[in-house]
Order: sequence, then C-alpha cells, then structure tokens
Amino acid sequence: MSKTSSTNPITFAAVCRHLLSPLARYLMSKFQKIYFRAVESAGHHKRDILVSRVESARDSLEEAKEQFQSALDKFSALTAFHGGELEDMYRQIKVEFDYSKAKALAVKDRIAAVQDVAEALFTEWEGELELYSNRSLRSASRQKLKLTQQHYGQLISAMRRAESKIEPVLSVFQDQVLFLKHNLNAKAIASLEHELAAMSVGVAGLITAMERSIHRANDFVHSLNGQKALPAGG
Repeated sequence: MSKTSSTNPITFAAVCRHLLSPLARYLMSKFQKIYFRAVESAGHHKRDILVSRVESARDSLEEAKEQFQSALDKFSALTAFHGGELEDMYRQIKVEFDYSKAKALAVKDRIAAVQDVAEALFTEWEGELELYSNRSLRSASRQKLKLTQQHYGQLISAMRRAESKIEPVLSVFQDQVLFLKHNLNAKAIASLEHELAAMSVGVAGLITAMERSIHRANDFVHSLNGQKALPAGG
C-alpha cells in the first residue's frame, strides 16, 4: 500500500524540549534569537513567521485527521475479514498505524513551533510598548496586543486539546496492532471487532477536536492578516 507523505522536519526547538539539561534549553533560546534575527533581516517579521507556522500546524492537523480516519476504516474493514492472508492484512494495518504515529509527531512538532514564535512575538511586543512616546499610540498598540493574545490563547488551547486526544487513540491502535501481530487468527479478529466501537468513539472525538483547531487556526490567521500595521519592530 502506498501513501503520499509530506516532509515534516523536526525543529531544533522540538528536539531540545525532550532534553532536561538547562544547557540545552539555554542553547535553544540562543538559537531561536539568532534564527529570528536572521529571518527578520531578510524582511520576515515574527508576525509573518507566526502566520506561516499556524498555517503549517493547521495543514498538519488536517493531514492527521484524514490519516486517523483512514486507519479506523482499515481496522473496521478487517473485522469483516472472512478469508485470505491475515499477514497481508496485518501489514496493511501496521502501515496505517505507522503513518498515524508519524502524523501525530508532525502535529506535536508544529504546534510547538507555533508556541515558540508566538511567545517571542509577544515578549518583543510587550517590551516595545515602552518605546512609544505617544500615549495614545501606546494604548492602541497595547489593546491590539491583548486582542491578539486572546485570539492566540483560544487557538493554542484548541490545538493542545486536540493533541492531548491523539495519544489515547494511538495507544488503542497499538494494542490492536500488537495483538494482531501475535495472534494471526480468528481470535484476533474477534477481539478487534469487540474494541471497534470504542476505537470509533475515540477517533470521532479526536477528529472533532482537530476540526475545531483547524477552524481556530483559520480565524487566527484571518485576524492577523487583517491587522494593517505591525507593532514597532514586530
């Protein structure tokens, strides 16, 4: 079975998150500052980077949603299995599970990338409020910052909720894949059929959460693109 896969490089920040060393976190922070300075010198502001990363996270969620539905469909089809090579069916199920894991990792990485640049943008924006000499402009910029933070808070909360629902679904999928691997017989099929209802509920909840995140992402991108002026240096 062939599937189209997109390239989802693991960011330096995502790697460092899995390291507990304070030195690793320090190096991550320094790397990000250098990275942002480099891209901003090329004319790409943090707000533009944030929009791009939110769009990437949204697309990753869409791909993951489709993949988890595809995996559930394949599990469901297996329950109707009435003859043939069980090994072939197992290999197909294993491929679906592996693709689901890969899409889940991509979602996690891209949500983390969104959070990285959002935090950098808001920190910079907060600091630059003090650079205004005009109180009215400072107040207007502060209100825009608060509104953007509010929209971002809704977005990242929705994304994190969707992310939190992935692992339980993957765990159930993994259990069934392993049981099928170790029991290529009718008993394994019967067990899968028994678990299918719970799997369907889990995937349905995950897809609903992902769709909410996708809508939030679209709204957030629209709100940022609707801002006709950047905060100073943003």
